[in-house]
Amino acid sequence: MDKNQSTAITTLFLDIGGVLLTNGWDRAARRRAAETFSLDLPETEERHHLTFDTYEEGKLTLDEYLDRTVFYEERSFERQTFKDFMYAQTEAYPDMIDLVCRIKKQYGIKIAIVNNEGRELNEYRIRKFGLDKFVDFFISSCFVHFRKPDADIFRMALDVALVKPEEVLYIDDRAMFVSVAEGLGINGFQHKNFEETSRFLGNLGWQ
Repeated sequence: MDKNQSTAITTLFLDIGGVLLTNGWDRAARRRAAETFSLDLPETEERHHLTFDTYEEGKLTLDEYLDRTVFYEERSFERQTFKDFMYAQTEAYPDMIDLVCRIKKQYGIKIAIVNNEGRELNEYRIRKFGLDKFVDFFISSCFVHFRKPDADIFRMALDVALVKPEEVLYIDDRAMFVSVAEGLGINGFQHKNFEETSRFLGNLGWQ
């Protein structure tokens, strides 16, 4: 993608975890949970991997996910205590949020989120960190029942935003998901850190 193409870009598709916020419930967070609540980490990880995709697709509630992964046996702590811990794992990347907000304000770019996340975590993170204040569309797996790397989630995002693939720049920290989007003709960029992404966008003419 060269600088001249920036004039054709009308819409940014963004991931949340790893781009605007830290990951919500990743391996490191689950390890901290196992240490904090004295859980059997291998057992918790196995149960997580067997059921989390279904949760992210919006086919399980958070309580149902926890029934299968944590509260399948009696625990010494309350369910709400564990949920509060889950929510507390998220931190913002304020530089990235500010960058996206400035681009939207200055250039009139539409912003859409395309992410994999379960409903309760997704809604908490969106509201807690004010993503709904500048994002136009949320194409979250829990809302649309597709999850990356299924290309249909990107097709749905294109339909909702009413844009052609070549009008979109998609930013994600995972190379595979960027590659899937590029396979549909969407311009892609793998986010690694604020400095590289800021430089890339600046080279496109978005100062």
